[in-house]
Amino acid sequence: MQSQVVTTKSNMSKRYTAEFKRDAVALALSSDKTVTEVARDLGVSPEGLRGWVKQAKADRGAGPTGALTSAGREELVRLWRKVREQGATIEVLGKATPFFARDKMR
Repeated sequence: MQSQVVTTKSNMSKRYTAEFKRDAVALALSSDKTVTEVARDLGVSPEGLRGWVKQAKADRGAGPTGALTSAGREELVRLWRKVREQGATIEVLGKATPFFARDKMR
C-alpha cells in the first residue's frame, strides 16, 4: 500500500485519502504487528493511525460508550458553526435595535 497524500497543511502535517486511511486501519486490525510497527511500515505517525483505528471502531459501534461516530462529529461541527452564525446575527440585531427604536419614536 502506497501513502497517498491529498494536501500538505505544513511541513509536519499531511492529509491522507479516505481510501488510504481505510486500508491502513484494515491492515492494523488484521496484522500481528503493533499499531506502531504498522504505522512505521506505512510511513504515518503511530498517533495518527491509532486515531484512525479508534474512529473506525466507533463508526462500527465497537468504540467506547459515548464515542462519536464520524457522522456524529460532522453533525456536531455543523451545529457549532450554526450556533456561531446565529450568535453573530443576534449581536448585529442587538446593536441595530436601538437605532430602529430611535427612528420609530420620531
